[in-house]
Amino acid sequence: MDKLKNGHFVSPSYGKLTISKMIERISEFIEMDPYSFYRLIIGTDSQARRINSHSEINYVTAIVIYREGKGGRYFWKKDKKPKIPVLRDKIYTETTISLQIAEKIVPKIRQKISPSKYDLEIHIDVGALGPTRNMIKEVVGMVNGNGFTAKTKPESWGASAVADKHT
Repeated sequence: MDKLKNGHFVSPSYGKLTISKMIERISEFIEMDPYSFYRLIIGTDSQARRINSHSEINYVTAIVIYREGKGGRYFWKKDKKPKIPVLRDKIYTETTISLQIAEKIVPKIRQKISPSKYDLEIHIDVGALGPTRNMIKEVVGMVNGNGFTAKTKPESWGASAVADKHT
């Protein structure tokens, strides 16, 4: 699944942006308060929909730059697929999409913004209390195995709240 095929994200603050423009906006946001610390968050959520007799699933990925205690900006991207997978496949796909986006944009972000300015987190829409509780170790292992820090519910608001808002 090539999540970045059209190369655009949407921002409530800036509208439709290419990946390069999004990274510029993230950099500008950090430059506005260079002495603060930031969290760069990537999270994906999905929602199944039935339209007439057809089923589809919307995968929405959010990229959030959060200035600790002072707010942030976010960017999102939607991808529709014609099939509704079982829960396990859906969670794996969400996690894989987040990882694919991280692998594509993090090197570009590091060219513009020092990694000492932010913590990078992959937010996964799984939690200890819901039907996904048995998958936590597996998907956290996927994220950690790719060199990223994973956050799950209730700390995974990048996926469960921000991305969810646009599914």
